[in-house]
Amino acid sequence: MKGKTVLITGANSGIGKATAIALARFGAEIIIISRNAGNGAQTISEIKKLTGSELIHFFQCDLSSMDQIRRVSEEIHNRFNKLDVLINNAGVLERYRKITQDSFEYLFGVNYLSHFLLTQLLIDLIRNSNHGRIINLTSGAHRFGKIHFDDIHLEGKHNGFKAYAQSKLANVIFTYALCSRLHEEGITANSVHPGFVGTKIGFLRDSQSTPWPFKIYQRIAKKPIAGAKTVIYLASSAEMENKSGRYYVNKRSIPSSKSSYDPDAATALWNMSLRMCDLKNSLI
Repeated sequence: MKGKTVLITGANSGIGKATAIALARFGAEIIIISRNAGNGAQTISEIKKLTGSELIHFFQCDLSSMDQIRRVSEEIHNRFNKLDVLINNAGVLERYRKITQDSFEYLFGVNYLSHFLLTQLLIDLIRNSNHGRIINLTSGAHRFGKIHFDDIHLEGKHNGFKAYAQSKLANVIFTYALCSRLHEEGITANSVHPGFVGTKIGFLRDSQSTPWPFKIYQRIAKKPIAGAKTVIYLASSAEMENKSGRYYVNKRSIPSSKSSYDPDAATALWNMSLRMCDLKNSLI
């Protein structure tokens, strides 16, 4: 990974942080995007100490804001001329319905739409790489998901799992759409279900509202480094150079849900996402 530049969203903790540490040890230059600047500075210091690498960078960005995503894209373009690996890792889970700063349903906005926009804005840097890679974190929960085109913000009937499953299905569909658009350019796109990992995703902003099962599962779930192994493999392995449009679990490619392969849904989701991100034309 020496000479490679890797961007990871949401790498202040959990799978993202474990991935950043491993790839830094392999010699990659790491860019971390995360919401909390204070935690970001601490994370950068810790990764540098653990890996001995000084090639670790932090950019503050709240992925619930389209304006902030555009701003951080400009900042990255000012510092870097290529991007070898983009890991769309950041994810949230909320029990009750919330909306983003742009009035999107919160989980759809942060888990999926933010990464759709970020990938669009950074695709030129990925094209400057030799065999660029895009890795989207998803979940086995996508199998229970449906894209509610008639009520994408779930204003009619909302629950946390329904919103989460929709956002994670969107990530898988997005991955296949990227593959179909980029494979002739030598850029790969794959998605990963890391398994049940003991991260903070199940702990809601209000800790008093966190469902008790998450507090129990946190103790028996896989450690973040175990959940990150497949992501690390997809980002670094020479075997993955030409493999694209796949859904991975435990380093194995397996079929995703039947609905994730629907070409009509893929087209509708892509076009809707362009409108929601205020993109007149796709950059991909």
